[in-house]
Amino acid sequence: MTKYEQQLSKEEFNFIYSKVPRLTVEIIVKNKDGRIYLTKRATEPCRGQWHLPGGTVRFGELMIKAVQRIAKRELGINVTKAKNVGYIEYPSHFENGLDSPVGIVFEVEAYSSTINPNREALDGDWFIKVPEGMHADQDTYLLSNHYLNLAE
Repeated sequence: MTKYEQQLSKEEFNFIYSKVPRLTVEIIVKNKDGRIYLTKRATEPCRGQWHLPGGTVRFGELMIKAVQRIAKRELGINVTKAKNVGYIEYPSHFENGLDSPVGIVFEVEAYSSTINPNREALDGDWFIKVPEGMHADQDTYLLSNHYLNLAE
């Protein structure tokens, strides 16, 4: 086990991220039609909301390794190439008494395997328009960067 594979306990996680921002990666996977893959969260916070797959970067972990680890865990895919395409701030988390994440967004350029979301997702699908129940901070990013259009 490498140093960054050790996970925090729930108590450590809550204590640390009540004091400092939490660095995350958010993963955009597009298909040939330009649709992006979203999952519906099965866990809190934000249970039942559509969102980009993503998660916390571990101490000492390279960003691309975090993308690969999280894409494998949440989507079952092996990312071989991804590029940084911006960041997402999450004021809604802080305003609702949660943590204060900042997500570094990566667009996957190449991967192998077929997308198969894990149990952290209630559902998963390809979208070109913002679905009803989309995470508010992520929809702002996806709309302003032209990954999604407004729902009809």
